[in-house]
Amino acid sequence: MILFFGTRPGKTRTAALTGVSCPHCGNKGQLTASSTPNFIHIFWIPVYRLGTSLVAECSHCKRGFYKEDFSSEMKRAVEEQLR
Repeated sequence: MILFFGTRPGKTRTAALTGVSCPHCGNKGQLTASSTPNFIHIFWIPVYRLGTSLVAECSHCKRGFYKEDFSSEMKRAVEEQLR
């Protein structure tokens, strides 16, 4: 019997962080956050969530931010928008 298993990303959710200023360039309302869960799968059926990848990008300066680089203002906005 052949068993197919591994990890796969889930469906990406995207939200604009309105009213939040970019920590790099200072422009307000230019940040977009994306959240992508990662799953363990068996026969391409998600079984268990490993974690979630969270990133944000400023559309003005094109700077990307990982979850660890978020300001407190960005964290608060992401909690409201994506959770």
